[in-house]
Amino acid sequence: MVPPPRAAADPEPPADVHDDAPGDADDPAGEELRAADGRVPGRRGRATRQRLLDCTRAMLATTAYRDVKVIDIAREAGTSPATFYQYFADVEAAVLVLAEEVAKEAAHLSAIVKDGDWDEASAPGTAARLVDAFLTFWDDNRPVLRVMDLATDEGDTRFRKIRVGFLNDITRALAEVAQASVVAKRLPKGTDPMATAGVLVSMLAHVAAHQYGFEFWGIRTKHLRTSMARHLAWGITGYVPD
Repeated sequence: MVPPPRAAADPEPPADVHDDAPGDADDPAGEELRAADGRVPGRRGRATRQRLLDCTRAMLATTAYRDVKVIDIAREAGTSPATFYQYFADVEAAVLVLAEEVAKEAAHLSAIVKDGDWDEASAPGTAARLVDAFLTFWDDNRPVLRVMDLATDEGDTRFRKIRVGFLNDITRALAEVAQASVVAKRLPKGTDPMATAGVLVSMLAHVAAHQYGFEFWGIRTKHLRTSMARHLAWGITGYVPD
């Protein structure tokens, strides 16, 4: 007699959530991650958690956010829904983690502003580097950023806080440059540095999010890049571009 088929086994047993201590040699950052039940994942647990996040991110690139299901993520990750729920309460919780990771990646954008030269000769080049980095950042993280925008528009304060947070860092960095330009009287008296920087960051974010739409209109990305860089350099330094 042929024995009945066995139920599919979870390749990652629940014990992997705490199979080693946090911050060990396998976790160079020493960050204490927590599973959904509050336990600290060990090495295998962290690997499983990351695999689930990677699969969630990949699915967001091909599937509408509302259509992403736990069972599909688990299947892609080669594990079970039960294992998914060890780490995340639901799909939204996993996407929130991805949003936080994207926000951390955005730190290099502020660094370009702070570390760059904004004198008359260097401002165009620094602005162009920021524009290129912004477009690349948005393109690399488009699936997650799209969900952040959607959730923010729907009033989800958790996603809004993350989105506003990393854009605010860039805005403040640009505002410092604008303030120096006001003091040097290159920008008109009464110019609000934060308002100026906020408008320019909004331009960067909107164009980056819709660059393919502009191409549909026949506007080449390289021309968008040139226009954005000129407006950015001019807007915060007062130097009229060539």
